Amino acid sequence: MTVIRIGNTNVVNGPNGALSAIVHAPESNSTQQMVFAIDSTHHSAKLMPMLNRICFLIIIISFFGGLPLHAEQATPDNAHVIVVGGNSNYPPYQFIGKNGQPDGYIVDLTKAIAGVMGMKIDIRLGDFGGILDELENGRIDILEGLSYSESRAQHYDFSPPHSIIVHAIFARKGTKEVKTLDELRGKKVLVHRGGGMHSYMKEHNYAHDLVLTDSPRETLQQLAVGKCDYAVVALLPGMYIIREENLTNIVPIAKNIIQQRYYCYAVKKGNTELLARFNEGLTILKKTGQYDAIYNKWLGVLEPQRVSWRVIAKYAALVVIPLVLVLMGTVLWSYSLRKQVAQRTESLSKALVELRSNQQQLVQADKMAALGILVSGVAHEINNPTGIILMNMPTLRKILRDAERILDQYREEHGDYSLGGLSYERVRQELPLLLEEMQDGAERIKHTVNDLKNFARKDDEAAKVLLDFNAVVQTAVRLVDVTTRKATNSFTTSYADNLPGIMGNAQRIEQVVVNLIMNACQALPDPGRAIAISTHFDPQANVVVLTVKDEGSGIPPEHLPRLTDPFFTTKRESGGTGLGLSVSASIIKDHGGELTFDSAHGKGTTVKCTFQAAMEGKKL
Repeated sequence: MTVIRIGNTNVVNGPNGALSAIVHAPESNSTQQMVFAIDSTHHSAKLMPMLNRICFLIIIISFFGGLPLHAEQATPDNAHVIVVGGNSNYPPYQFIGKNGQPDGYIVDLTKAIAGVMGMKIDIRLGDFGGILDELENGRIDILEGLSYSESRAQHYDFSPPHSIIVHAIFARKGTKEVKTLDELRGKKVLVHRGGGMHSYMKEHNYAHDLVLTDSPRETLQQLAVGKCDYAVVALLPGMYIIREENLTNIVPIAKNIIQQRYYCYAVKKGNTELLARFNEGLTILKKTGQYDAIYNKWLGVLEPQRVSWRVIAKYAALVVIPLVLVLMGTVLWSYSLRKQVAQRTESLSKALVELRSNQQQLVQADKMAALGILVSGVAHEINNPTGIILMNMPTLRKILRDAERILDQYREEHGDYSLGGLSYERVRQELPLLLEEMQDGAERIKHTVNDLKNFARKDDEAAKVLLDFNAVVQTAVRLVDVTTRKATNSFTTSYADNLPGIMGNAQRIEQVVVNLIMNACQALPDPGRAIAISTHFDPQANVVVLTVKDEGSGIPPEHLPRLTDPFFTTKRESGGTGLGLSVSASIIKDHGGELTFDSAHGKGTTVKCTFQAAMEGKKL
């Protein structure tokens, strides 16, 4: 359906092609209607040109005098008064006003529809049950308010809804709250007799719990005086009655308890022509804004007031902008604090790492001191028998030399004989060698014990002397001789000639060299891999360089930067503590040197340890 508004005239293209021109004459407060019946089925191609000509004619008539228009043929509605029925006690939708006349939202809506459609109406409000009976008997043509249901749709034809009814549970203040209808089972509930909720609750087996009243107003009045604890009433009528009757002790405690009910115009089944006229009028009201005006007059005051976006923006500006400024200031301040905290945290972290490193070095120093005491005692016990061996060896050699003349003469006289199960000839050849090996072994024991004592001895950093670097490295190599023999079949050393001396502490440098060689041994997967030790002098940098190269498994690239970090180790499961390289790096740093690593994963590692030469070009 199409509605065209031209001044005081509405042009409506209605159902089945019926074209109506509705003209309001202000001076007579009356409405005339011109009806043009057009069969849209057979003349649809001609409809629009005809509509254009009719609109043009109406404009000319309205413009040149605004005279009342009279229909060429009167419609049946002009000759027949339409009786509209409604509920006399269902405010604010329909009720009898203080002046004794029908009043309310739907009453005004019905009057407005009659006005735009040119219908004569008689609105009769009464008891809801009686009104339904009069509709059935034909004394009423149309109901202006009936909630739609599938069961009612079998007996009545309904218009599109002009209202949506939301039902609620009401109770006195302080009554135990309920949220659903199911919670009302077993409790007495006040309900308006014959209303939509009465039908609904009967269909859902609540009939034995219901206390029926004659109107929603009576329902809430009885609830207010304590007849029952709960009542089920449509929300807007309930709020209207509470306000009008000043029932301040009643509040809605649960809303939307059932699916929304649609409130419509309704006629007896088959009276579609009259229903179409009301539908048409309702559409015109919605198009022209009259529907909204009536709705806001009666129902808008009972609903939460809508706040315009302009008002929202205004108050938002007054509240949000200062909050945003405060928030931005807080964010900047927080950022500044976080930055300061991060800087302090970084400084503390570095200090903590350094503290742990120093602590571990102190622990290591204590261990070395304890080891020194232990080694001193053990060395004394070892050196005593070793000294006896070394002292007695020259005497044994002299005895052998003197005894050889006697033993040789005895062989000449009696022929070859055996000593200790060996022929004298063999004893004559091997006994000097055995004595020589015993001499060398005893000296080696003595030397090793002395090296061990020097290694474990606690020396102050200030006790630095001019050192022969090659000699220091050789001492460390002797200390790990047993380990290197087990780890590899190819252990080589190369010591450069004429190395300049370095200033340092021999025991601490030996500790570094031992650590590096032990790490190289542990890196070898099998004894077939080699370890090479070498020293040389770099005149350009004026440094003495120790190189320890192994053919082991190598070091992953991501681990290289952390090798000298305290407690970092890849051998935790085999007992590694992660302190060896950390302590070594610290010792080298104390000597003004540098420790570097070059490794390819799976191809071995080369470690270089540099120390400043004591004096450029000076040799020991």
